[in-house]
Amino acid sequence: MLAERNYELGKRRYVLGAIAFAVVFIYVLRLFSLQLLSDDFKRNADSNAFLRRIQYPARGGITDRNGKLMVYNQPAYDIMVVMKEQEGIDTMGLCNALGITVEWYEKRMEEIKDRNRNPGYSSYTEQLFMSQLNTEEFSAFQEKLFRFPGFSIQKRSIRQYTMPYAAHILGDVGEVSPSDIEADDYYRSGDYIGKLGVERFYEKQLRGEKGVEILLRDARGRIKGKYQNGKMDRAPEPGRNLTLSLDLDLQALGERLMTGKKGAIVAIEPATGEVLCMVSSPTYDPRKMVGRQRGANSAKLYSDPARPLLNRAIMGQYPPGSTFKTSQGLTFLQEGIITPGTAYPCSHGFRYGGMKVGCHAHPAPLPLIPSIATSCNGYFCWGLYHMFGNRRRYKTIQDAMTTWKDFMVSMGFGYPLGVDLPGEKRGMIPNADYYDKAYGKDWTSLSIISIAIGQGEVLLTPLQIANLGATIANRGWFITPHVVKHIQDEQLDTMYTHRRYTKVQPSYYQYIVEGMRKAVTGGTCRGANTSMYEVCGKTGTAQNPHGRDHSAFMGFAPMDKPKIAVCVYVENGGFGAHFGVPIGALIMEQYINGKLSEGSEAQARAFENRHTISIQDGTE
Repeated sequence: MLAERNYELGKRRYVLGAIAFAVVFIYVLRLFSLQLLSDDFKRNADSNAFLRRIQYPARGGITDRNGKLMVYNQPAYDIMVVMKEQEGIDTMGLCNALGITVEWYEKRMEEIKDRNRNPGYSSYTEQLFMSQLNTEEFSAFQEKLFRFPGFSIQKRSIRQYTMPYAAHILGDVGEVSPSDIEADDYYRSGDYIGKLGVERFYEKQLRGEKGVEILLRDARGRIKGKYQNGKMDRAPEPGRNLTLSLDLDLQALGERLMTGKKGAIVAIEPATGEVLCMVSSPTYDPRKMVGRQRGANSAKLYSDPARPLLNRAIMGQYPPGSTFKTSQGLTFLQEGIITPGTAYPCSHGFRYGGMKVGCHAHPAPLPLIPSIATSCNGYFCWGLYHMFGNRRRYKTIQDAMTTWKDFMVSMGFGYPLGVDLPGEKRGMIPNADYYDKAYGKDWTSLSIISIAIGQGEVLLTPLQIANLGATIANRGWFITPHVVKHIQDEQLDTMYTHRRYTKVQPSYYQYIVEGMRKAVTGGTCRGANTSMYEVCGKTGTAQNPHGRDHSAFMGFAPMDKPKIAVCVYVENGGFGAHFGVPIGALIMEQYINGKLSEGSEAQARAFENRHTISIQDGTE
């Protein structure tokens, strides 16, 4: 019995010893984790002795293609607060010094402490209290700063825009949201980030790298100087400068011409894919989107029924109308449906069975080149009818539709082109599945014949239409359109330097070019004709079920060594010759000649005063 009792006691000692060892091991492991693996403990301890003050870099500047300054930085000052150190200050004195109310002060303090709105909040670290004081406000408050322990002033820069142009391309800069902070640990509450345009797309290049200044504090939190005489400080690295492909004078003219209208102008340099101007109308002054009034001005723009914040050049999805006929002619040639000499009848349009698509009066029948010059609806409807009904080449109409869709995609339709701006839309190129669901398996070309003339379900953005013009100018290839020409110390993405080829042989493009040239010399684009250089163009009058038709123009110049391709799209502008052609002609003249002639300038002033909408209420 005694032996059994001693054995039990011995066993209990081992168990108790093991438990004690496990407890000690857990404590040691936790201490090891806190002191060596995690910096939380060290950071909280250091916060009593050190103040790490962020040094913000200068954001990269932005110029146009000719070196004209568009965006620069201006000094501004933020008021920072360390919550643990400001307890017991003269709140009323602080409010009077800053020109704020006690209610605003209390509300701001609660916002700072709210970890949902301010992730990573710590009462020991600097928090943004008030942002973007100008030089006068900063000077007035600095004299009284000693009276308010825990508060300090931090210098940074804010954006300034030199001109009231290109708001949709430039974008703006605003305070980071909680989702921005969660997505990128570069940011903390109170930081600024690009919100729209190139400011957003090239945020990482523009923002630079933050620096840090480490200050030593005594037991009462008073600053005693730099830690180790600044040896541990890190200077900020300024952001990279951007050179845009925009021509600022051309952009200014485009915005003038679109005054009082809804729509867009896009001009591209065919050889490089560089966007020379991108106008979306109505627009707004980017200078109103800076400073502490940014929030109020932004709210007004969001509530404006004319939707000035919408970049119609890349987000507007419109029926391209007759500008689309060029892509159809190319497809029919490549697929062997037509030859350049193939002629089709046009009895005031396309007529087959009970189907009718109207057309204006012109000689008929016509082969390809004059059908483009006169913008014959019947010609391209017959072409699509014969393509989709060709059972020797395509087993089913679905096979023909898939082939057609693949040609359209190769020309840059149906998907975003990839321009270096956020928010680009894809437009709409229907496929066989789309029509199978809409009509069942037994649909025919007559069910969808209007897509041959850029109507029906087909939708393109003005950027895609301009890119079509650039592709024809290049005789079968394009470079992805882009608005940034150069990034300081960095190469552009290869997608903005490599050619993209369509599925059509280059030789077929010459017939389309000839048709577009004849449209200018004696067809629907006569208003663009000039003796200075050879213009090629194509009008578009896109049907609009909600009101007056849309006016469109797509063209390029000169014909053989093209410098510019342009799309003009004016909502509710009527025939393409009413707004699209003359505006497009002025854009080409400004860029090729560097200025407008006296007569053209008078015409530009007249178009500036021709409105299709009321800017006051955004109505037609």
